[in-house]
Amino acid sequence: MADLPGHTTEFQNVTMRNLLSNSRVLKLATLCLLLSSATAIAQRDIEFHNDIVPLFTRFGCNAGACHGAAVGRGDFKLSLFGSDPDSDYDSVVRHLRGRRINIATPEESLLLLKPTEQVAHGGGTRFDIDSDPVSLITEWIRNGALHTTSRQFTGILVTPTTYYAKTVGDTTAVKVTATYSDGSKRDVTSSTVLIAEDNTGVDIHNESATIQAKRRGRHIVIARYLTEVHPIEVIVPLTDARLRRSKSISSNFIDEQIQSRLKQLRLQASPQISDELYLRRATLDLTGRLPTAESLSQFVADDATDKRALLIQSLLESDGYVEYWTFKLAKLLRLRTQQHDQEGASVYNEWISEQLRNDAGYDEISRSLLVAEGDAHSNGPANFWRTTRTARDQAELASEIFMGSRLRCANCHNHPLDRWTQDDYHGLAAIFAKVEQGVIVQTKPNGRVIHPKYLEPAQPKVPGAQFVDDSDSNARMQFAQWLTDPNNPYFSKAIVNRIWKQLMGKGLVEPVDDFRSTNPATHPVLLDLLAKDFVDSGFSIKHTIRRITESAAYARSADAIEANKFDDKYYSHAIKMPLEAEVLADAIADVTGIHEQYGEQPVGTRAISLLDPAVPSRTLQVLGRCDRSDSCESTADAIDGLSQKLHQFNGAMINGRISAPNSRLTQYMRAGKPALEIIETFYQVGLSRSMNDIERSYWKKLTVDLDTKVDTEHFLQDFVWSLLSSKEFGTKH
Repeated sequence: MADLPGHTTEFQNVTMRNLLSNSRVLKLATLCLLLSSATAIAQRDIEFHNDIVPLFTRFGCNAGACHGAAVGRGDFKLSLFGSDPDSDYDSVVRHLRGRRINIATPEESLLLLKPTEQVAHGGGTRFDIDSDPVSLITEWIRNGALHTTSRQFTGILVTPTTYYAKTVGDTTAVKVTATYSDGSKRDVTSSTVLIAEDNTGVDIHNESATIQAKRRGRHIVIARYLTEVHPIEVIVPLTDARLRRSKSISSNFIDEQIQSRLKQLRLQASPQISDELYLRRATLDLTGRLPTAESLSQFVADDATDKRALLIQSLLESDGYVEYWTFKLAKLLRLRTQQHDQEGASVYNEWISEQLRNDAGYDEISRSLLVAEGDAHSNGPANFWRTTRTARDQAELASEIFMGSRLRCANCHNHPLDRWTQDDYHGLAAIFAKVEQGVIVQTKPNGRVIHPKYLEPAQPKVPGAQFVDDSDSNARMQFAQWLTDPNNPYFSKAIVNRIWKQLMGKGLVEPVDDFRSTNPATHPVLLDLLAKDFVDSGFSIKHTIRRITESAAYARSADAIEANKFDDKYYSHAIKMPLEAEVLADAIADVTGIHEQYGEQPVGTRAISLLDPAVPSRTLQVLGRCDRSDSCESTADAIDGLSQKLHQFNGAMINGRISAPNSRLTQYMRAGKPALEIIETFYQVGLSRSMNDIERSYWKKLTVDLDTKVDTEHFLQDFVWSLLSSKEFGTKH
């Protein structure tokens, strides 16, 4: 009986005498202060799981920076954010022979003395000695520090879920209600932690459970109680101006949802772009290259009212679409040569091309990858299993690609901001551990991974769903069928969000591989509608591209106006994006007329067609290509770094191309074209537009003063150099 928490051991008595020898007066004062609170709590059934653990979360005791760290802190370990109450109970009540609690004299328990700093505590003061949390913990200890639970916690209800502030400075109160298995409910607001995603956007006052808007825009506040996390959306109009009444352009459900959000934020939409810019934007998005001067003149001259829709259809049916979107999927799947195995990479790349050419459903593509077996030199999708080295890496890759979720955050502990558990992470890894990776991909019946929590082989498990029989050789198929089910909450949203980002510049969820309830979409209804539309189309990538490009939102100008200049995520104007390294390299080659030779590939091979992203190329290196050893979906890509890249590139590498004997410029000069006509042509092939009146007048004035052929040559070389260095050339806008 000496080791049970209800019986004070000699070890505890000695420890307490040493700790309190100089604090008798403080102890008596604490006891007096607790009496009134204890009376209020008396006769109440206090449960460790539902009452005590939430306090550890509310006051930061079980956070990653404190006792919730992987190894704990100060020889005291709690599960991260209370994810494992049973182990927490052992740590509090049983660890070190129960020295943290004193049932005989609850006020002398280390569990109280430390956080109230009556005894030195590295974490500082967490509770005031006369606070409700101290009263609650004291009464729980006095009642025997029991671990009985009469009801199971099932979730929380948070109000409001969205708060529309009229202006900066407005405040709202939050209420959180816990629900339980017996149907009961309880107000747990005081035990809930409110966390701002961005502290510069809102002020959080946890004592009063209030949120105050500090900055205009949309902000996310996370409410955490036990293992439940719920987002609260705070919206403050970006301007005080009344929206100008104008006829909104709406082509489909996309525009309805975009316009609804713009109205909430009082944002005016920028105007639609010209035919020239639409042609450039669509051709870059769908084929990864600039339109030719001939296609530009034909498109502008076309009077058909549906010519933009016909353009999209033509691009989707082109070889350029297949080539570019093969490149996009290859980057997503991290396709690269494995141990100099060009054959496997080539077969894999060709298989992807064939799927896109036939508009195969993305569900079918994904299932083929996940269940593939056989010779990787003849079966393209089998190479998917050669992408990573371990089953855990493969689980992380699959969850990020197909679910848009960072399952890797549940490796060492349950995901702190999502539903994923260690069982989900290691369970999926256990499914993949049964795959023999190599040139021959086959089932490995004895494959396994060790679960770090139990130090035993992890049981195969579909994430968030059922466990799988360890002897079932069909586990990969079970995962693939669950994943690609039309009702799966992750699969369709993950891919349409990536397509949206490619076309619109920013995902509805950012980062695109971080879907979770605490990272909600900027337009959640729109994301749902896009996903449903995608499923209804037979999981057609082409269909979703067509749906987005036919919207008015897609055809919006990238130039902000006064009424939307602060918007960077709600699509009141298009988002300018730097061209990918390979696309930019191909564009430079097309404009100059001089193509780089990549390794042993024939001259004229496009950069987006390279199987090996590590092929030596100074051009691609300077322009910042992704080597696909990790994710290429960085949100850090921005126009800010474009000028520096172009400056580095535009040294000898670009000057040599401009002045080469067979360059576009040299051929034009050799043919005797007038300088102003050459400039106009470069505007068309490089910027996909004609000069405006101001530009034409400017260049005309400069060219009339050129005296010699040498002067003209040097002047035009400088002009082409400046065009290739411009942000207008190097961005999609």
